[in-house]
Amino acid sequence: MSVDPTRIDLLELDIDLRLADLWREASSIGEWNIEVVAAFMRAAYGKGYCDSLTEESPGMLCAEHGYRVPERRDPTPADF
Repeated sequence: MSVDPTRIDLLELDIDLRLADLWREASSIGEWNIEVVAAFMRAAYGKGYCDSLTEESPGMLCAEHGYRVPERRDPTPADF
């Protein structure tokens, strides 16, 4: 990382720290194939989803890194 990291660099680092267990597990995979990649993608998505539900305040990760916090959308009848 550069001496003067960008906000993207810092966001990537924050996400990498949150995914440390997955990175550790990924390093032990001997042979990668589409099924393994798909499993890791699902695990990373699920981890992010769970992390967002447990933040102290909604959108905290975005706000901490200078990104706009997306507005919540109103539920539609299809959501129920």
